[in-house]
Amino acid sequence: MGKDIELAILFADVVGSTRIYEVMGDLRARDMVLTCVEIMRAATEQNHGTVIKTIGDEIMATFPTANDAINAGSRMQHDIRIHAELKVEGQPIAIRIGGHFGPVVLENRDIFGAAVHTANRMTSQAKAGQIMVTSAMVERLAPEWQSAVRQIDVATLKGKTNEDELFEVLWQKEDATSMLPAIALGAAAASRDKQRSRRLRLRFQGQELVLDESRANIAIGRAEENDIIVKGNLISRLHARIELVRNKFQLVDQSTNGTFVTTREGEEAFVRRDTMQLKGEGLIGFGRVPENNSSLTVRYVCEE
Repeated sequence: MGKDIELAILFADVVGSTRIYEVMGDLRARDMVLTCVEIMRAATEQNHGTVIKTIGDEIMATFPTANDAINAGSRMQHDIRIHAELKVEGQPIAIRIGGHFGPVVLENRDIFGAAVHTANRMTSQAKAGQIMVTSAMVERLAPEWQSAVRQIDVATLKGKTNEDELFEVLWQKEDATSMLPAIALGAAAASRDKQRSRRLRLRFQGQELVLDESRANIAIGRAEENDIIVKGNLISRLHARIELVRNKFQLVDQSTNGTFVTTREGEEAFVRRDTMQLKGEGLIGFGRVPENNSSLTVRYVCEE
């Protein structure tokens, strides 16, 4: 008989394993993937978890608490990133992790249920080096970990009818720090930042918003709660935000389809679930390349 129980579920897999085999050859690639799996297994067991199964370059594990799961995921990411022998053409091998907390059926050392599928689909939402989790996982985290998550999007996962909030766990300390408002360290730093204070002007459909020390965050997306509301079938509810961090303007994409930037000089950039610095002036397109006269384009100008 199966047993009903609530658990934290993690899936983790190696990103780009096909390319690893092509570049490194079958034997060396197999050893590298096995090393990754063993690191993931060790991190699971060190944090009170249970490895349910491994399939090729993927591991499925359960944990009694959400904190245990995120501690394990963070350890997996860290240990694989710094491992001296896990590099391909000079670049470290990366893994992606997805997690969810919910009820499962435990039977014959395996687990079943909708929560398992949700956790697995969160992995497909993650990119290299990321940990992506659901709101059910975030709600059960201790305050220390809750302060290190950011909402990426609201999306309908494959096979489900309701929308889910998607969160990224900022497992690296420098990532979590970058979410906080800039804090000057000492009077000299405060004075220097004040002298170099900057403004970013955003123009959209006849309105202008200014990002500066008095307003350090502007949210953009198709949901009504955003500061700039942009409608379109390629635009996420919470598509992106622009922040003033350490006297720099950072565009933080949180979307499914990404954000495109074209500078006045004609340089083009694309960012998806990542961050880039805005400089000078240019155009921003959400889910598509910005067009100069489009009603969906935001124009930005950085001022010293």
